Amino acid sequence: MMKPLTSLDESMDFIQDVNSDPLFHEPMLSSQEQFQHHLAEALTAPNKNVFATFHGEELTGVFSFVATPADKNVEMLVGLSRREDAYQEMLACLREKYPGYRADFVFNPRNPVLTGLLRSEGAAFYPEVLKFRLEQEVPFAGSQQAELYSPKYHDQYAAMHDDSDRFWTAEKVIAAPERFRIILGVENGRAVAYADVTHQYQENEFYDIFVKEEYRRRGFGRAMVAKATQLNRPKGLMLLVDADDGPAIAFCKSLGFAQVLGEESVTAYMTL
Repeated sequence: MMKPLTSLDESMDFIQDVNSDPLFHEPMLSSQEQFQHHLAEALTAPNKNVFATFHGEELTGVFSFVATPADKNVEMLVGLSRREDAYQEMLACLREKYPGYRADFVFNPRNPVLTGLLRSEGAAFYPEVLKFRLEQEVPFAGSQQAELYSPKYHDQYAAMHDDSDRFWTAEKVIAAPERFRIILGVENGRAVAYADVTHQYQENEFYDIFVKEEYRRRGFGRAMVAKATQLNRPKGLMLLVDADDGPAIAFCKSLGFAQVLGEESVTAYMTL
């Protein structure tokens, strides 16, 4: 049985127990801020839902989702369970509420139950990603220019932005200044690189960093990260990197980012 939750009071022991399990830890619940945003506030947010599954009187799962009807997209923010029947109920609920929507699931790649179920359902998987957190100031003494986005760079930024199979397209990022800062690498008045960075959290995230191929290894990435660090003070910064992308991992480490062990994640998606 699956039912909506209006309070987390009776679920907290279950949430803490499952989230402390290395196999079933929820990467979207790695801080108190994430707990507040992805669970506590989701109880009353108009575009979010929190559900629990039960086997008789036994609580077997806690799930939260955010839906964007304009894009026909629903994303699992939190999925806490050790039981396949709980995940099956969750999928059945999504199919009933959001037929035809694209569903995204961000979860712990070590979770054998959800991984197996999504594979059996034909979901597609992105590569596993590692979390890196900035642990020191980013030094930069080069001549490369990094500046905040302004409308004069609209076409150049949009042309660089990889919008294939991505929710946060260039236009959506531009339209969400309350969520994102866009930092550009600029040479001779032209944007040749960009970084999309959140700014409203205590730990903010580089959603995307890109440098045009002919401008790589010239310091634009470092210049943008240094600019983001300066603007983000005193808050923290993190980023996610594909586990098989050796050059990107080396670049992160060279800037002072360190891997946060146990916070790996993977994203799977399917049409409901």
